[in-house]
Amino acid sequence: MPELPEVETTRRGIAPHVEGREVVEVVVRQPRLRVPVPADLVDRLVGARLGPLGRRAKYLLVPVEGDEPGTLLWHLGMSGSLRIARLGELPRKHDHLDLVLDDGGILRYHDPRRFGFVDWLAGSVEADRRLARLGPEPLSESFDGERLYRLSRGRRLAVKPFVMDSAVVVGVGNIYAAEALFLAGIDPRRSAGRVSLARYLRLAAAVKEVLAAAITQGGTTLRDFVGGTGEPGYFKQRLNVYGRHGEACRRCGGELRLVTLGQRASVFCTRCQT
Repeated sequence: MPELPEVETTRRGIAPHVEGREVVEVVVRQPRLRVPVPADLVDRLVGARLGPLGRRAKYLLVPVEGDEPGTLLWHLGMSGSLRIARLGELPRKHDHLDLVLDDGGILRYHDPRRFGFVDWLAGSVEADRRLARLGPEPLSESFDGERLYRLSRGRRLAVKPFVMDSAVVVGVGNIYAAEALFLAGIDPRRSAGRVSLARYLRLAAAVKEVLAAAITQGGTTLRDFVGGTGEPGYFKQRLNVYGRHGEACRRCGGELRLVTLGQRASVFCTRCQT
């Protein structure tokens, strides 16, 4: 699933090609996504201009300027991607939606599993039910170790699913939670309420480090993710634990162990993470 770095990579990749551009045509090939494509989307978008792209958690926000302004709320689901195509470039299988722009560019949505969606928000973005209860962005000043420590008191939940809770902090998915816990030296099975403030300070710093590095590397290519320019992400080459169970730890040489936490696979080093 595209996580925060992949969505941010997509935003940065497509922004120069769509911001300020007018939509001249909308082509909907498959309206039956996880949330059905709004029936009036074509009428709302044709002739409108796209504003500066934003992101909230794993949602891409595309402001639409015009007589009836609003925002496109885009989620890539399990296998979705947005890329820039050009007029004359034939759509591939699973290319479900095109926004044709006034310079000949096409914002093209591809989603084999159709778990993603694009929806129309007419009012406040933050008031939308899908965004209203989200925690802070992990790379913002609002997220730190003190917040993790405060929210974890009395929690028996394992620390890995705790830090993956979007009400605690957004965008720390399975891959990046595993990597951050490794950098911080914390066993993912440890109860969140039994992690000290000093360790949470290290964990928050590790989350920021891992996510920033992943964005710089263009995300992590697992299965078929590509960024907005069609290029794969390369952070997979830097993974210390995720997907490496049974291999040797790069830090200590011990065997990496696989467990299941919150119905998600988690790999960790029993020597380095306590």
